[in-house]
Amino acid sequence: MSSQTSLAQAKVLSPKRNSSHAQDLESLAREQLQHFGIDGSSEYGQALYQAALHLYQTQVDVSQLWQITRDTLANLSHEDKIARFNAKKFLSFQLAKVLDTLQNPFRAVHQSLHKQQGSHLVKSHYPLFDNVTALFSATPVVVRTATYVYACTEWVDDAFQGKEFTHQIYSRLLNPTAISLANAIVDLEAGPYAADYLAWNFNSGMAAIDGVLSNVLTHGDVLIVSRNIYGGVFQLLHDYFARANRMDIQLEWFDGYTEAAFSEFMDEVKSRHSARLADGKQLHVYLESPCNPHGYVLDVSGLCKVAHSGNHLVMLDATLATPILSQPLQRKDKAERPDYVIHSYTKDICGSGATTAGVVIGETYRMFQSKGDKVNGLDWSRTMFWDVFYIKGAFLDSEKAFDVLNGMKTLEQRIMNKVINTLVFSRFLASHPDFHVNCHALVDHPNAALRNSQMRHGWPCALFTVDMEGASLSRDTFVRFFDALEPAFSHQVSIGQHNTIILCPALTSHSELAKKDQEAAGIYMTTMRIAMGTDNVKELIAQFIHCAKLHIDPVVPGFSDKFMEPEQIDKLYMDLAMEVCTQHYGSGASMAEMLA
Repeated sequence: MSSQTSLAQAKVLSPKRNSSHAQDLESLAREQLQHFGIDGSSEYGQALYQAALHLYQTQVDVSQLWQITRDTLANLSHEDKIARFNAKKFLSFQLAKVLDTLQNPFRAVHQSLHKQQGSHLVKSHYPLFDNVTALFSATPVVVRTATYVYACTEWVDDAFQGKEFTHQIYSRLLNPTAISLANAIVDLEAGPYAADYLAWNFNSGMAAIDGVLSNVLTHGDVLIVSRNIYGGVFQLLHDYFARANRMDIQLEWFDGYTEAAFSEFMDEVKSRHSARLADGKQLHVYLESPCNPHGYVLDVSGLCKVAHSGNHLVMLDATLATPILSQPLQRKDKAERPDYVIHSYTKDICGSGATTAGVVIGETYRMFQSKGDKVNGLDWSRTMFWDVFYIKGAFLDSEKAFDVLNGMKTLEQRIMNKVINTLVFSRFLASHPDFHVNCHALVDHPNAALRNSQMRHGWPCALFTVDMEGASLSRDTFVRFFDALEPAFSHQVSIGQHNTIILCPALTSHSELAKKDQEAAGIYMTTMRIAMGTDNVKELIAQFIHCAKLHIDPVVPGFSDKFMEPEQIDKLYMDLAMEVCTQHYGSGASMAEMLA
C-alpha cells in the first residue's frame, strides 16, 4: 500500500479530514492536538499524541485488512474463514474496550466543568461513552433517539452530504436499529448479490409503495399494473397518481400472468400511448406476485426480461412470497430481476400482527449516492434517499425495526408450517363439489405451473380465495355460516400472522373497488379470502365442518356429507406434511459439502 493511500485512509479519522495539510501520520496527530487546543509538549499532550498516532495507524491497518479480505475471501477454506472471523470479532472487542476505558476519565472531566450543586450538566450522562457497552448486546440495540452527537464540524458536514455513514444526524433518516433490519432483509432477499443492493425501511407497506412510486414516476408517465393488486394500492394509483390534477399517470391493467401475454400487452400499450412516449414520458411496470386476494403467481422473471428489453423499470410487491418462497433478486440473469422489491413487513416477515412496517430494496446506486455523484447515468438527486426518503419522513422507528428483526428469526419455520396448512386446507375444500377454490396449491389450477416454476420447491403462498357462488346459498345463510367460523378463523383484515384469518374482500380489503372492478378481479359477495396461519389445520377443518352442519345443512340437506371422510383428512395431512418437510430439510447442503 502506497504512503499516499495510507495517508488518505488515515485522514478519514482526522477532525480536519477535508482541510488537512498533513503529509504523514505524525503530522495528522499533531494537527489533531492543535485543533483541540492541546499543548503537545505537556504530559497529557504527549500521551494524547501517541494515542492519536496509534489510532491513525490502526485505521490504515484495518483498511488493509478489508482490502485483503475482499481479494481473498472467495478462495478461503471454511477453517480460514472461521479463524479470520473470530480474529476480527475479537479485534472489535478490543476497540470497544479502548472506548470503555475512556469512560470514567471522560465522565470525570465532563463533571468537573460545572460546579453548581444539582446542575443538570453535572448529573447527566454523556451518551457516546455510556453507550459503548451496548456494542456487546446479543440482539440489535433499540436506539431510541431523535438525533445524534456531532463528532466535529467537518464530520457532520460530510454527514449532511451523505459521505459519513457512521455519523447519523437524525433518526427519521437513519437509525442503527433500522439499519440492522435493512442489512438483514437485503441479505435474505439478494443472497449472493447482497453487496449490490440497499434497502430503505418505511413505517408501513403502503408508505414503502408510495415511496417507490413517487421516486420512479414523473408527471404523465405510463404505468402497466398487474390486475390483482392490493386494494389500497389500487386506490393510491387510481385516486392519486392517475388524477389529471395530480400526477396524470396513465394506468394500463395487465390481466395475464405469462411472458408471452405480457410481451403482447406491452406492445399494445406502447402503440396506444405512442404520442405520449414520444414526448419524453416513460413507461414503467408495477407487479404484485403472489397477488392479493387470490394468491396468483406471475412469471416475474419473464415479465422482467420483456420490460428490461425496452429499458422499462419494474417494481415488484413480493409481500406474499416473502424471501422464503421466492428470491427474485437472486436470478443469475440480471435482466430477470425486478429493479425494486417491496415488502410489507407487517405481514409474514414480522408475523406477530403487532407492527406496521415496510421496505423497498433496490440497486445501491438507485437507492443512495453521496451529493454530487452520478452513477450509471443516474444523478444523486434522483436516488430514493434524496428524492423521497430524506424529505417525506416516512421512516421506521427503532422499536418497530426491532420487532421485525425478532420476527425474521422464525420466518422460515413459520412459512413451512403455513405451506403445509395451505396444501391441506385447499385440497380439503376442493374435495367438496359446491366450493370453487381459487388456489394455485391445487395441481389442476391454471396458475399451478407458474407457482411450480417461480416459487421455492413449488410451494404455494398462504393466501387464496374460495367462493360459494355455486352453492346457491341465500345471503342470510352465508353470513350466518361465515360469522360462526370464529374463533378458529379470525375475522381480521390483515394477513401474515400466526393465526388463520378469513374475510370477505368485497366488504373489506377491496371495498374501494367499484363492483365491475371487483368482478374483473374475480371477487364476489360470497368470496372468502383465507390467509393461512400456523394453527393446527385439522382443528380448522373441524370448525369448518361443524359450522356447515349448524348453518348450511338445515337449508341444504346433506351439504356437509360431501366433505372428505375423517380418515382421508388424517392421511392427507400426514402425506403432505411429510412431503413438505422432506423438501425443506432435504434441500440444504450435505455434510460432505459443508466439510469440503
